[in-house]
Amino acid sequence: MGYTTLENSRLRLTVDSLGAQMMSLQTLDGREYLWQGDPRYWCDRAPVLFPFVGRLTGNSYRYGGQVYSMGIHGFAAHQDFSCLCPEPNRLVLQLTDNGETREQYPFAFSLNIIYELIDNRVQVTYQVENSGTGMLPFGIGGHPGFRVPLEEGEQFDDYILEFTGGCQPDRVGFTPQVFLSGQAQPYPLKEGKYLPLRHDLFDEDAVILKNMSREVTLRSQVSPHGVQVSYPDMPYLGLWHMPNTDAPYLCIEPWSSLPARQDVVEDFACKSDLIQLGPGKTYVNTWSITIF
Repeated sequence: MGYTTLENSRLRLTVDSLGAQMMSLQTLDGREYLWQGDPRYWCDRAPVLFPFVGRLTGNSYRYGGQVYSMGIHGFAAHQDFSCLCPEPNRLVLQLTDNGETREQYPFAFSLNIIYELIDNRVQVTYQVENSGTGMLPFGIGGHPGFRVPLEEGEQFDDYILEFTGGCQPDRVGFTPQVFLSGQAQPYPLKEGKYLPLRHDLFDEDAVILKNMSREVTLRSQVSPHGVQVSYPDMPYLGLWHMPNTDAPYLCIEPWSSLPARQDVVEDFACKSDLIQLGPGKTYVNTWSITIF
């Protein structure tokens, strides 16, 4: 199918059927908010993470006495989605299990990614249906990158993250290889709600938070533009750019689950943070991006 563009009176959103990935998010005057990819830093823009978020030890997991292989963040980003019911401001993209997915993930499923433009907001809905006869274990998340800075003449450290209502988040502990360590630590925010951006925040890779507020705003301190991400039903939030670089973007990533533990080949039947969806059931999770 290739690219599809949605438009309303405020926004223009372009989505690729490969991976159901957002490729561009602009105001109608052409201001681009989404990171546009650069091989020096990161080529993607906003991949969908499914059916696992993060790394698996040895790119492997166990289920039903078998060991399966799957790469980082699962396979959805590398699959072609079908387009259902396209409308000027709404798009439904669907992936169902196939021979390639079943080699990595022996489950029957249907995954719908729904993009809808509402005023100056992009609403993203994940619908996962278990079309099999057993439990469906999975994780899901977003990985959108945003341009930082948004304006010529600004710097990365002109920007801050503001957590709505304030919070006292914990940083999920990771090993140097970016697997779970089990050692979460408090991650204090300035005045209980601000995180000033610096490139060296990401020298140890992603900052993954839990117990944070469910809405965060990326804003410039010297211009009026920014992005607000709301994720009412996602328990984890990833913040990332390519480590040890001056990458001019920030990924704000709502996650349902976490990566594997160091040196543990996880059993998907009992990994506690994975969603376990019963036969015939449908999981729905909606989050959004508001630009200003």
